[in-house]
Amino acid sequence: MSKPRVFVSSTYYDLKHVRSSLENFIEELGYEPILSEKGDIAYAPDIALDESCYREVRNSDIFVLIIGGRYGAEKSAGKGKVSKEFYDRYDSITKQEYANAIARDIPIYILIEKAVYADFETYLRNKLKKGVSYAHVDSVNIFRLIEEVLSQPRNNPLLHFDRYADIEAWLQEQWAGLFKELLSRMSSHRQISSLSSQVSELSEINKTLKSYLEQVVAKIAPEESAKIIRAESKRLDEALQKLVIERNSLTKHLQRGDIPIDAITKAAVSCDTFDSFTDKLLTQFPKNKNLLEVCEQYRNAASRDFELIKMDLKNPEAALQKRELKHPSKDVNHLRAREKSAVRQPSSTEAKVTVKKAVQGLAKSRQVSKR
Repeated sequence: MSKPRVFVSSTYYDLKHVRSSLENFIEELGYEPILSEKGDIAYAPDIALDESCYREVRNSDIFVLIIGGRYGAEKSAGKGKVSKEFYDRYDSITKQEYANAIARDIPIYILIEKAVYADFETYLRNKLKKGVSYAHVDSVNIFRLIEEVLSQPRNNPLLHFDRYADIEAWLQEQWAGLFKELLSRMSSHRQISSLSSQVSELSEINKTLKSYLEQVVAKIAPEESAKIIRAESKRLDEALQKLVIERNSLTKHLQRGDIPIDAITKAAVSCDTFDSFTDKLLTQFPKNKNLLEVCEQYRNAASRDFELIKMDLKNPEAALQKRELKHPSKDVNHLRAREKSAVRQPSSTEAKVTVKKAVQGLAKSRQVSKR
């Protein structure tokens, strides 16, 4: 049976006891620890040693980064002078391992020694001064690595530790929470799968009901039927368009800025490009903060969402069904968090009863017309 692979990344000499204890802890959980000093990494003869480490990071399931007082050796791709001064900038092997974990988007857990973090806070207050000495670190690049970690919008849970017991307790809680989240997602996936057949059935029932009701209207009011059917078809089309647009994350962001859904819908339907869409809204809401964010800060993500709106408007019914069955994305970082939009659909029993009544009404109308 395959086991989760946990890569432990840090400098070795200053943190070897922590690394050794972590190895035992990971094995006790039934996971596979990956530590360079234990021979867990297969080094390829045709590439630099650190490149093999990066490959193992990309093949791991969990990444644990430990930041202590030493920054470590420079990565092979940027080798410069051997002796480094405190303020010399360079990327260490540990930092490059972290960069590979970020690129692979695997779960990352960061551990920072409390003394090092205290020095980091001092560094932030004296960032522009070069004469400051720091008691617990050997390179200013450690502070830059911590800054990079803290700047990540997600996937950067962090613990300041001064005892190993703190690490073990924290990782137990974090990984238990990760397992619980996995179980919840599996349960949600099963529920969504069970709903798929019901959604398909309701779609067919709605089509049948629409056909029956059109025939009923044609029998009851033959002179007005065409006009009524056209009007109702137009209303339904507009309602579908609004529903499709309403569920898009771009729309949600604009609505949080108090831009009415009717204005968004009208602009989205009438405009073919993202620029013309935003220009039309800017004429009505020139100082709206959320709209200005869409035009500037979130422009790339927002333009992709607008393209999605235009694509969905070509076939609104299929788009809505796709949205109902699709599991919510965990990645909500290109705009703010997506909100759920609950629209009640009739149950299959309710729909069948309605169809039955429509058929009975149609039969009665035919009997009247025969008389």
